[in-house]
Amino acid sequence: MPAADGPPLLGRRRSNERPRAPQVEPAAAAPSKTRRKAEMHARQDLGERLVALEPGRFAEVAAEAALPERLVDAIVAARDITAWGARKRQLQFVGKLMREIDPAPIEHRLDAWAHGQAIDAARQHALERWRERLLAEPDALDALAALHPTLDRPRFRSLVAKARTERERAAPPHAYRELFRELKALTDPGRDATTDPAQTTILKP
Repeated sequence: MPAADGPPLLGRRRSNERPRAPQVEPAAAAPSKTRRKAEMHARQDLGERLVALEPGRFAEVAAEAALPERLVDAIVAARDITAWGARKRQLQFVGKLMREIDPAPIEHRLDAWAHGQAIDAARQHALERWRERLLAEPDALDALAALHPTLDRPRFRSLVAKARTERERAAPPHAYRELFRELKALTDPGRDATTDPAQTTILKP
């Protein structure tokens, strides 16, 4: 009898084994459809915010973000379109072009402007509260003068008296408005803080 075969050679594949597929490194996961759609809407919204800007501010952000000329022209054209259907198509075109640029510089500039507007609104509300305090509280003028040593007391005292008289007689609020203007001038951020170090304290009456 022929001698029995020795042990199978290492690496020899059995007849019933399937060849293993070569291992492939997993590719980076592509953005989901939902995420891509959200990004498209975000770019569309950002483009519409640019269209809504007044021309001077748009020119500033266009230069700062180095917007392509084609996008700038599309945004300028969108402003002049009043027909609903045509305007919608133009805004969609703007949104499409927005996908080709980096939105970060634009968002940074728009957020900075929005923050500035919020500060302005808070300051105006604070001035209005001080005006009401001056009309309602006998000691309010002393408190204001303590914060602002350069305050013209006779001027403010006269305006407060006139504003109270206007309110009592339901007369036109000329002194009332002038009092607001004087408060605004007194707390103008552009004033020299070295002469009035507490000038911004009025924001927290």
